[in-house]
Amino acid sequence: MAMRILGSERYTSRPIDPAEFVRELPDSLALHTVAPEAADGLDPLTYEVVRHRLWSVTDEMGETLKRMSGSTIVTDANDFDFAISDELGQEVQVGLYNTMLVGAVDLAIYWVLRNREVREGDMFLCNDPWIGGGLHQNDVIVFQPVFHEGKLFAWTSAVCHEMDLGGVGLGSFSPAAQDVFAEAVPTPPVKVVRDFELQDDIADLWVRRSRVPMLVGLDLRAKIGANTVARSRLLSVIEQYGADTVKAVMKRMMSDAESRLRARLRSLPDGTWSATGYQDQAFTGDRGVYKITVAMTKKDGHLTFDFTGTDKQAGVINCAYGGMRGGVMLALLPILAHDIPWSAGGLMRCFDLVSEEGTINNATFPAALNRAPIGPAWLTGSLVTECLAQLLDRSDDLIDNVRANCCGTHDTAVLAGLDQRGEQDLPFIHIVMDVMAAGYGARPTVDGLDTGGLACIPMGRIPDVEMNEYAHPLLTLWRREEPDSGGPGRRRGGLSGSAAIMPYGTGEPVGLVVASSGKAVSQNNGIAGGYPGNTAIGIIARGAGVDAAFAGGRLPDSLESLGGDQELRPCYEETVVGVDDVLYLHWQGGGGYGDPLHRDPADVAVDVSQGRVTVDGALEGYGVVLVDGSVDAAATARRRDAERTRRRDRSHSVEEPAHVVDVAEGRRLDDNLVEVDAAVACRHCGRALGDARHGNVLRLARFEGPSSAAGRQVTSDPELYVDAEIVFRQLCCPGCWTAVYSGIVPADHPDHALDIGRLLSPSNSR
Repeated sequence: MAMRILGSERYTSRPIDPAEFVRELPDSLALHTVAPEAADGLDPLTYEVVRHRLWSVTDEMGETLKRMSGSTIVTDANDFDFAISDELGQEVQVGLYNTMLVGAVDLAIYWVLRNREVREGDMFLCNDPWIGGGLHQNDVIVFQPVFHEGKLFAWTSAVCHEMDLGGVGLGSFSPAAQDVFAEAVPTPPVKVVRDFELQDDIADLWVRRSRVPMLVGLDLRAKIGANTVARSRLLSVIEQYGADTVKAVMKRMMSDAESRLRARLRSLPDGTWSATGYQDQAFTGDRGVYKITVAMTKKDGHLTFDFTGTDKQAGVINCAYGGMRGGVMLALLPILAHDIPWSAGGLMRCFDLVSEEGTINNATFPAALNRAPIGPAWLTGSLVTECLAQLLDRSDDLIDNVRANCCGTHDTAVLAGLDQRGEQDLPFIHIVMDVMAAGYGARPTVDGLDTGGLACIPMGRIPDVEMNEYAHPLLTLWRREEPDSGGPGRRRGGLSGSAAIMPYGTGEPVGLVVASSGKAVSQNNGIAGGYPGNTAIGIIARGAGVDAAFAGGRLPDSLESLGGDQELRPCYEETVVGVDDVLYLHWQGGGGYGDPLHRDPADVAVDVSQGRVTVDGALEGYGVVLVDGSVDAAATARRRDAERTRRRDRSHSVEEPAHVVDVAEGRRLDDNLVEVDAAVACRHCGRALGDARHGNVLRLARFEGPSSAAGRQVTSDPELYVDAEIVFRQLCCPGCWTAVYSGIVPADHPDHALDIGRLLSPSNSR
């Protein structure tokens, strides 16, 4: 049961109504604003020039942060973001880095305006996720008010993930935590700069909590530097164009983003679409499965995301309100707003959130939030991605924006110990960022990007192996793409990768914290019958004998080539990696789009020739027979027919007379389904599958079997991780046996795919 702390309500923040919010602020705080007609009266040339100047300010903030930080999380992986906000804190311009942070930055500013005295020359530091600025305590924001002629004109902010801020676990990850008190201390906004001077007492208090105080201190100064640059550049723009003009541009940027997104939504049919996803395990030793569920309703130019029914907060797999909001933005920005300037303050006016407090993605204090951004917030974004895919797949104009899920999480692995390569032993902490090279989900027209990165960090990178080895006493035996890891489909999901890492340059065991998910259930779902990408796996090879292999002139290049005992790791644990041990991580690829039996065999042959799919993977996953690298067309046709027969024989079929309709004039619903006169039919064989006038359930054949039936991308048995029954569920057209849905889910997973209402507009589904 969630514990309630008296007075914790003070340390929360929520979105504002601007008109009401202004009335809450003290009269002593003078605000600079302009009338709405000022924004409407801007000439187009001035608007575009100033808008791009503001964009360049945020870009320079990012470059400043990267040049001053000493953390590879910032300098190499780009896990940070920044923003310019208006006088109330509404985000005008955000960066292209960690987009989930967009959902929390403004919340911290709203809280400060309500609860702190704001003066020129102040900068605030905060890592309290319930207040905002970041999604968990390791996301630390430094933000400042910018005044012009005595009036509060704007805010700038810079936020990045810190390597370690104390707490029980290495890197502040405590996989056994049951509440926030085992984690890094959440700090409400405090003035770290007053009258443009760094407050040494606050800075000392801040860095003292960390296992790597020098890195944390350097990042603090880097964020102060980024804000200092932003203030200088913003005041220069004001001096050149005038305060009223610049403010009018800021207001119009938000209103333009809002109006363009609302116009896009109005071009799409109204309706409600649902999705449910899971996290496996919530803390060390746990064997549960925990769900987040969402119903997305689109009405006119507005979206409502209703998370009612999501499980109660548990273990470390929770996020606060800002994480839920950030998860929505993770999906909305690239999918619906890909060609709209990311003025988040305007875009976020286009949706509402409905959620019960005390749940996984709207957790109340003092829930543990270790996994907030890379667990529940990420899963929230994945589910919104699924809902948006259902909405957009019927749109001729926006079909290229449909995307299966990318990797479902960031597999956290924190290594820490003593670096003994120099004259004295020095502590080190390394968060493995190789896992950012994950697979993107497939789209209707193209395959997913292989090791394309993370959907939440559009400009993300992985550190060079050489940089990792230079900075830490570690050796990478291999880091590579893994064949067959992308979800099979008519369009294949992007491949994931694997890495094998061992201590090198230390004679002491290295501590390891693991916090992961997607090992029993799929978090990288395919759509329109596409299969999920691979399940994740982690292994420690104990006594691997690498030094002996080196001495014998051999470089281990696979798990099979390593000696010793290979131990499968759970989702959450703390352990050690000995000096002769090897840590192996294989993270998630992207989901597929469409039935893999509809993939062009020539594309499969190309995949095999380029090492993306194995010969066995081509046969088992796609039904493609290759002879000396070339497609055997006749054998492939026979193999695919045999696979369809196998689907028929193993499924619970629909015992109703077959009715075939003419689909030539039908309206596309997705890769497999069309609408014909308020009925849903298979677009491949014309089999009528449901009629809104005679029920709300599609008549599809159903198969449930072991998760391994999904294919070679399933890396281990779910029973090793969870107690719940996990199945491979497939729903097929009973006429041609095309896969309409394919997923690895708990046996009690709701059948959203059978709902006719999600497919037809309200006027046809009555």
